[in-house]
Amino acid sequence: MHEDGSDRRPQRGRPRSEKADRAILDAAAALLAERGVADMSIEEVAARSGVAKTTIYRRWSSKGSLALDAFVDRFLRLQPLPDTGSLRSDLLRALRAWRRAVLEPETARSLTGLIAAAQDDPDLAAAWRQRVVEPIRGQWRTMFERAVERGEIPGDADVEVAIDVLFGPAYHRLLNGHLPITEGFVRAVVDYVVAGLGARE
Repeated sequence: MHEDGSDRRPQRGRPRSEKADRAILDAAAALLAERGVADMSIEEVAARSGVAKTTIYRRWSSKGSLALDAFVDRFLRLQPLPDTGSLRSDLLRALRAWRRAVLEPETARSLTGLIAAAQDDPDLAAAWRQRVVEPIRGQWRTMFERAVERGEIPGDADVEVAIDVLFGPAYHRLLNGHLPITEGFVRAVVDYVVAGLGARE
């Protein structure tokens, strides 16, 4: 305690550098898109970003956590929450935005690589659900809740199943590649869900 009554304790460690963080995330995002999470390395991120490997490990505990951070910000920004006043229109806009995001070759490679890596990494899987799955599902819940408030769908509609029905076919086509994710496919999936809920326009 100092004479003026203040408690001026010295701060430990150096403050994080936003410039260094940006360089690390940009390098990781580029490597993730080029090679996927399995074939990227912290050493390569350090070399490309010009930031020491020890600095990267102080910020991120694993390659998977770094890859997730590099991916998640842009992926979520590509999918803003629509509010058109109609459930069908909201769902169409949202699923189209997801489609545009995942059809970018770099985004698709990063997305599928992270999903694959999460199968063998429980920490990454938990982070994926928290950082990607839940925020997106939260936006979709909001669209259904608005539809309930407008009287478009019944209040007891099973929103969680509806979201699964929307995303299940989409991820099935993305991960298996057996059929394209076309505009017609998007409209068909949305119309099946809207009809199944008995939505009233």
